[in-house]
Amino acid sequence: MRSWSIPVGRLFGIEIRIHLTFLFLLVFVWSTVATQDATAALRAFGLVGIIFGSVILHELGHALVARGSGVPAKGIILLPIGGITILDEAHALPDPIDAWKRDIRIAIAGPVVNLAIAGISALILLSIAPGVSLTAKPLLHWSALLRSLVWANVYLGLFNLLPAYPMDGGRVLRALFTRRMDLVQATQRAVRIGNVFSILMIMVGMLISMGAGARWNGYWLMMVGFFLFTGAQLEERSAMFQSVLQRVRLEEVMLTDFATLSPADTLEDALEKAVHTLQDDFPVVRGGDMVGVISKQKILDALRAEGNGYVQAAMNRIFDVASKQESLASAFRKLASRNLSIIPVVDEQHLVGIVTLQNLMHSMALLAESRKLRREALDS
Repeated sequence: MRSWSIPVGRLFGIEIRIHLTFLFLLVFVWSTVATQDATAALRAFGLVGIIFGSVILHELGHALVARGSGVPAKGIILLPIGGITILDEAHALPDPIDAWKRDIRIAIAGPVVNLAIAGISALILLSIAPGVSLTAKPLLHWSALLRSLVWANVYLGLFNLLPAYPMDGGRVLRALFTRRMDLVQATQRAVRIGNVFSILMIMVGMLISMGAGARWNGYWLMMVGFFLFTGAQLEERSAMFQSVLQRVRLEEVMLTDFATLSPADTLEDALEKAVHTLQDDFPVVRGGDMVGVISKQKILDALRAEGNGYVQAAMNRIFDVASKQESLASAFRKLASRNLSIIPVVDEQHLVGIVTLQNLMHSMALLAESRKLRREALDS
């Protein structure tokens, strides 16, 4: 999702990104006003701005409630039908006993924000223009921006409450399922229900697009159904991957044959050693005790900036360690929380291995293949 989005700024320390599917919304709006005058075009793009602002506030609702619940948000990716709030699990507080209640609060925060905006906007509009009809058709159109502000938020709020995972209603459903089953099973059940909604949307959209009057509505419904279906599959895979991370121990994936450096090594000597290994990151060891870490890139940068010196002056003294019995999920959290690229693995205060971002994916792929071969051997 991040690779298909562009950053536009930050709010409350949260990165805001726009997904490229917003271009479809711009194309749709432009197609409806291409034959109109400049004023109509401006009002049409004003409607896009209303939807854009409503989606931002929707996702900020999720992000701020999540932060208040101990799960800070790293970023928000905006889509025409809503958005995705990326939570920072590495800095999250430990799950409370009633974690499902926390998840429900976070999920419903977005729709509540939209419905609150709709209600407040309706009251203000009726107070300043009593003669305006909020139910006049069309409800959502560039020709009536104030009425569209009300209905855009009504639509966003109610649509996101559908129990179609990964919409907010589907997340509420999954949270309720976690009361009786683990997260993976709850996600799979919510995904199955969400897939039914997705397929129905696609089928109804196809029927509408075959008609004469509302083809664009049909196309949009099909696109929404497709995004819901795809998003649900990605969420299910993510939940299963997280479950695997919890079960895999570091001793299964750590590097046991690795090179180390001494703080007394010169940078040129360190670079020479680095040339003959596939490692990108190195533990720095003095007399059996680990005193720092350094990367190939840091060695090169130090050589370019200051010339030949000692590893001790360039190494990073801030690092974290893990025991070989810790889970891979724990290692990921430590890597992310301090923006590290290497974690030394110790056993009884002795360095027995390292885990790096470089080797994790290779190790996970090989581990999955070895487990698959073991299962096939047992089945045969």
